[in-house]
Amino acid sequence: MRYTSLGSTGMTVSRLCLGCMSYGASAWRPWVLDEADARPFFRRAMEAGINFFDTADMYSLGVSEEVTGRALREYGRLEELVIATKVFFPLSDRPNMGGLSRKHIVQGCEASLRRLGVDTIDLYQIHRFDPVVPIEETLAALDHLVHSGKVRYIGASSGYAWQFAQALSASERHGWARFVTMQNHYNLLYREEEREMIPLCAQAGVGLMPWSPLARGLLAGTRSSVHDRAASTRAATDSYGHGLYDEQVNWDIVDAVRRVATERGVPMAQVALAWLLSRPQVAAPIVGATRLSQLEEALGAVELSLSADEIAALEAPYRVQPVRGIV
Repeated sequence: MRYTSLGSTGMTVSRLCLGCMSYGASAWRPWVLDEADARPFFRRAMEAGINFFDTADMYSLGVSEEVTGRALREYGRLEELVIATKVFFPLSDRPNMGGLSRKHIVQGCEASLRRLGVDTIDLYQIHRFDPVVPIEETLAALDHLVHSGKVRYIGASSGYAWQFAQALSASERHGWARFVTMQNHYNLLYREEEREMIPLCAQAGVGLMPWSPLARGLLAGTRSSVHDRAASTRAATDSYGHGLYDEQVNWDIVDAVRRVATERGVPMAQVALAWLLSRPQVAAPIVGATRLSQLEEALGAVELSLSADEIAALEAPYRVQPVRGIV
């Protein structure tokens, strides 16, 4: 495993982050692994040197945090690990159970701490920007959590560059803790983030943790079309993913990944991840796995170095597309 600093912080993270949305309660989503089936993934990840784990309070309505916390405490040393979770999406339809108000952020953090079984969350992220709550209220609440010792660093997940710039500016004006990471939608099939968000993050010293690095399996070659629902249980039931990748998918990019993978004799997933790892601002793509073979493929990407010609061939077919993954 290789390691890097997370953005401009002094915190060290593995070049891959294990996404824990897939682990929790199958009653929440049919493709989610229950605890007994999830535990081998945490064990293998830590054996391979992964020390970075990302979950969220809304994944399996809290059960993902519980499963993640128990596994990390059993298989790892918490002082060496970086645990990230997120707040925003509602856990129920009752009042004050979602959003980024001071009330929900503070009570959400306290609930996440209990479920994870830790004293402090290493990276606490807003899962999306809240169009209703002033950013100053959100940032003041997050700053309170940092200074109370419940959170070490704060980050954001997806949004428009102007929203992120506004938040960074507000933190600077008030002397509050500032976002150190951006967890955004970024892969070979979706590179609109390169226009504004990524240059902003580079200037501000913010590390990237891209989600959906394999474009819901399209870049891994597991789906013959965006309408291929037979590829996996998730492909059949992932309504959010259906909106991310539609009939406008540029299959020339998928073909380019396949050509490079064939020439190298490696899985397509490794090529797609190696491209992300070659991007200067990317700290650690968030990889999800429901089969151990998927995790092994991802681990292999860390050692795969692409040539300039290969990178150019992978990037050449890209064309402008609508913004996706902000909400």
